[in-house]
Amino acid sequence: MRHVYPFSAIVGQDEMKLALLLTAVDPSIGGVMVFGDRGTGKSTAVRGLAGLLPPMTVVEGCRYGCAVPKEGAGCGYCDRGHAGHDKIHKAKAPVPVVDLPLGATEDRVVGALDLEKALTTGEKAFEPGLLARAHRGFLYVDEVNLLEDHLVDLLLDAAATGENVVEREGVSVRHPARFVLVGSGNPEEGELRPQLLDRFGLAVDVKTPTELATRIEVIRRRDAFDRDPAAFVAHWEKAEKAVRKRIQKGRDHLPDTTVPDEVLERATALCAKLGTDGLRGELTLLRTVRAYAALEGHGEATLADLRVIAPLCLRHRLRRNVLDEANSTTRVERAIDELYAAA
Repeated sequence: MRHVYPFSAIVGQDEMKLALLLTAVDPSIGGVMVFGDRGTGKSTAVRGLAGLLPPMTVVEGCRYGCAVPKEGAGCGYCDRGHAGHDKIHKAKAPVPVVDLPLGATEDRVVGALDLEKALTTGEKAFEPGLLARAHRGFLYVDEVNLLEDHLVDLLLDAAATGENVVEREGVSVRHPARFVLVGSGNPEEGELRPQLLDRFGLAVDVKTPTELATRIEVIRRRDAFDRDPAAFVAHWEKAEKAVRKRIQKGRDHLPDTTVPDEVLERATALCAKLGTDGLRGELTLLRTVRAYAALEGHGEATLADLRVIAPLCLRHRLRRNVLDEANSTTRVERAIDELYAAA
């Protein structure tokens, strides 16, 4: 059995962990882009998140892991069931966390003709790709800033429409592909295309810890995990259950959590002050502050909640200002301080 390093055992990196938890509570926030140094736990956190997510209900036998759909809202298999040709049965499945390697081919990502079936039976059948596997889960791309442009275009299309459309080799397939895109990368190794960066709901800066005690604790825990993974995972199981319970409570509270007009007005004023393009910033702030309030067990989002999550939502949406040498996080925090002081 392959053990995964527990999410709750990660030392520090609180902002990164918070961003991942927020998207687990409300996937409509969008993806998470993690900028930072190599060896700071980026991929460890993403893979550890998979073990925390409650199982999801799927249509048994569906290759895309669809939820039991409303009429006409599923894939072809599910729609046939609603038409009365097949009976739909429910099943439980783990939330998928799928890795998209940099060297993946286009066929591997979107799917292609099932050659084995075509050669043995003469039928043209579709073999689903990584986008199908990631439906209703997480798609993780390490070093996403180095991803080839044609694969970036595929991700942009799927992220914008929630569907994957394949037209090739006589195969015509359209299936749902709604996933939380999580990317990581080091800005020093190449910039991310603005179109793709804008699709990430949240952005996190991860730094190598400078405190000696923190660095020692990271090494101790990692060494303990490598020496005896089973014992280490068992030791952290109680903490993992607590985080899992927190996510589930956040999901349960989300539909009843409200965002007052005062919070929405402050979010809009903040985006206007920073000069963010479009209205995606405000929409992300709205969804994220609601998810944060639900995660914290608040019935109503507050201005204090907004202050906590604003840098996550806005730091990657700022235009470069040659007259301001401050980094994006500092600019967001400065704008927040000015708005809150003036209120």
